[in-house]
Amino acid sequence: MSSAAEQEAVAEGGEHPAAVVNGAPRKMPGVPVRPGAPTPLGARFRTGPDGVAGTNFALWAGGAEAVELCLFDERGKETRTRLTELTHEIWHGFVPGVMPGQRYGYRVHGRWDPWTGGRWNPAKLLLDPYARAVDGDFSLPPEVYGHVRDWPQQQVADTVRDDRDSAPYVPKGVVVHDDDDWADDRRPKTPWADSVIYELHVRGFTRLHPGIPEELRGTYAGLAHPAAIEHLVGLGVTAVELLPVHQFAHEDHLLRRGLKNYWGYNSIGYFAPHAAYAASGTTGQQVGEFKRMVRALHAAGIEVILDVVYNHTAEANEYGPTLSMKGIDNRGYYRLQSDARRYADYTGCGNTLHVVQPHVLRLITDSLRYWVTEMGVDGFRFDLAAALARSMHDVDMLSPFLAVIAQDPVLRRVKLIAEPWDVGSGGYQVGAFPPLWTEWNDRYRGAVRDFWRGALPDVRDLGYRLSGSSDLYAWGGRRPYASVNFITAHDGFTLRDLVSYERKHNEANGEGNRDGTDDNRAWNCGAEGETPDERVKGLRRRQLRNLLTTLLLSTGVPMLVAGDEMGRTQRGNNNAYCQDNEIGWLDWELLQEPGWKALYDLTSRLIALRHRHPVLRRRAFFSGRAHSADGLRDLAWFTARGTEMTERDWYAPAATLGMYLSGRDIPGRDEHGAPILDDSFLAILHAGDRPATFTLPGTPWADHYETIVDTSHESQATAPTTEHRAGTTITVPARAVLLLRVAG
Repeated sequence: MSSAAEQEAVAEGGEHPAAVVNGAPRKMPGVPVRPGAPTPLGARFRTGPDGVAGTNFALWAGGAEAVELCLFDERGKETRTRLTELTHEIWHGFVPGVMPGQRYGYRVHGRWDPWTGGRWNPAKLLLDPYARAVDGDFSLPPEVYGHVRDWPQQQVADTVRDDRDSAPYVPKGVVVHDDDDWADDRRPKTPWADSVIYELHVRGFTRLHPGIPEELRGTYAGLAHPAAIEHLVGLGVTAVELLPVHQFAHEDHLLRRGLKNYWGYNSIGYFAPHAAYAASGTTGQQVGEFKRMVRALHAAGIEVILDVVYNHTAEANEYGPTLSMKGIDNRGYYRLQSDARRYADYTGCGNTLHVVQPHVLRLITDSLRYWVTEMGVDGFRFDLAAALARSMHDVDMLSPFLAVIAQDPVLRRVKLIAEPWDVGSGGYQVGAFPPLWTEWNDRYRGAVRDFWRGALPDVRDLGYRLSGSSDLYAWGGRRPYASVNFITAHDGFTLRDLVSYERKHNEANGEGNRDGTDDNRAWNCGAEGETPDERVKGLRRRQLRNLLTTLLLSTGVPMLVAGDEMGRTQRGNNNAYCQDNEIGWLDWELLQEPGWKALYDLTSRLIALRHRHPVLRRRAFFSGRAHSADGLRDLAWFTARGTEMTERDWYAPAATLGMYLSGRDIPGRDEHGAPILDDSFLAILHAGDRPATFTLPGTPWADHYETIVDTSHESQATAPTTEHRAGTTITVPARAVLLLRVAG
């Protein structure tokens, strides 16, 4: 709010001290600037035509009337100079003597006319959208808003320009020298079908790790440390999916509550590694530190996938701050409503990038290529990807964004994962993305959660999910690995909380427990939250074993969330986006507890089993047909009676399901051209609360079976290896998964 004196001045017909109709920029000494070049965009250090080193600056600002380049010294003193060259709406100039490490920003002049979408305000220092590094923290005092935030009539506050200088309160871009050719790097290039993804937060994964030096915890260097990589290699994952590492800002409502945006889904710099995750410095050092992290993970055989947020930015809606694109060309970068004062919001975050605009599409694809070619990453998971696939309004699988990705020689070869929905009308698009893409399959999540809590009316949906979701993806040449199978993700309960809580407990977020979903599909096993009851705790650990075993035996690409393999809890918080503390961090001491260490051992054993057996990571969908004279099929489903499932069985309530996977009928050939042969397996999933009998299928399926996984046992190391003759009836323990290998 404004001061009492300011309010009084307005009430008496005076001007608000921050409101200036035609404010002119302060006169400051300039620096010599040469014409330079309009490409590449951003600040690029190079040698000029006369051999003098300097930096070329290029900024797209379509509707701007003038652009000032602002350089800052170590004490924060600002020097401005006009960029007078304009080529195809790109303002550019070469400044001799500007070296790597130089901090800079822009002031962009134009008409202040919010009613038509124009929000130019040269009093606001703007971050270069192409900045390769960012130095400084984002705070949100009134000075960083393009409008008078504390205007007495709040309903029109966004229309009154604030002429106070924002430079002291906003971070600056940093000139970075690109001098890395990646000659010593070897990308793992893990095939999709062989991938096991591990979603982690750079800071949260390393913040409490006892084997990482304290000064490196919470940083890129910490994730590159041998102690961190040892855990990943021991687990057997093939890729880490990093929660957002693009430079992001914190929302005002969080800062006012003493919290921060922990997850990072509030991007403001699409080329810059988030500076707060760097141990080595923030004036360009973060770039080299990130590259060294990628190299270390690659050397261990682990790919790096980035969770990227190109659907919206940290500038929010018309009442949000002016940090970058809003002040460069608001109409050019953002989707606006027919009332151009307002933003079209398909993301739930206040704004939506206008991806059909060529310069916005260029920004995104330039950013993606940069992270692949110069930062070494192996793929991307696109947050709210349906928002990027919208043409003018509707989601369109022939949209410019998807078309450009499909033909790009760099991007079409990396891993692309869609979060296939947004919050707009028609935004739910699971199964609809084109063949180049894989997708987060939330229908898998729902079916598996419901089965193990006893809420599925029948097993039809579960059958599809376990076998690769052919109902969603068997079109257009797509493969089973189009489905990224997950039971938990960063957004929602952890796996342990899924079996410990039925209701969200988000009080620590300061929003009255209103945030976060109420549709958790969780079962607390008889007590809400932590309990001393050993029976309940034992049941919860068994349910965790069931869930993890189901995930890692399913056809498709499994995704684990960091810490689920060792019982991490967020104390029932299913929306820990602002919990940069013990709620959001991994507790590595859990591995010292026998029960949680046993869960880790089971997880790594199942991943190793998956890597050894191609029948568990098929590259083509099952046919369900016999491929040999004896009638053996590549996939068969069995009731507890040992009979094959009929149409009627699929529609009947059931707590028990048998899935037979034949290793004799795997499509394709190995790298030598030989047929792919493997063991055959029978998986029995029983969600009932009492033991059940199951008759093992006989000829042609098997003569004998050998039990290799039994989730009723706390430790698989002490579980007996039992052999059974086909056709005999065995007892399946309550709430358990049995995995039997066909013997002989």
